[in-house]
Amino acid sequence: MRTLAAGNKSLIASSQGFTLMELLVVVAVIAVATAGVSLSLRDSNDSALEQDADRLAALLETGRAQSRAHGVTVVWQTQANGTRFEFAGLPPPGLPRAWLDRHTRAAPGTLLVLGPEPLIGPQAVALTSAASGSQTLWVVSDGLRPFKVQRVPDGAGARP
Repeated sequence: MRTLAAGNKSLIASSQGFTLMELLVVVAVIAVATAGVSLSLRDSNDSALEQDADRLAALLETGRAQSRAHGVTVVWQTQANGTRFEFAGLPPPGLPRAWLDRHTRAAPGTLLVLGPEPLIGPQAVALTSAASGSQTLWVVSDGLRPFKVQRVPDGAGARP
């Protein structure tokens, strides 16, 4: 025969449901999972544009270093409608000539002179995405410091 004495477990006590602590843990786990998913779901066009801008800044610095090392003038220029670019003046095999994302564009006819002098003039290039078009990123240098990516053209003293 069952009794409700202390230390005795009854069927009534075990079928009452979840404790408050168990419910709080479940809600916390759901909140963390939701936050993680929402942060990872960035606009893919904007993140692709950021990747291309970061890559271009690194490529421009590489071209600048190779220009000084070889003692030749290297010019970065866009081709056609801004879908491709080239580093004129570098010996083969050169540097990449295409964007990572097919939607990335730079203004056609843009020229950046990368050397061989250690100091170059302020330079900037604007990158946009043909897929979204809502964001413009600038790859700029004031001529002394390395190229960097920013959201406005005038932060490093460079002129577009």
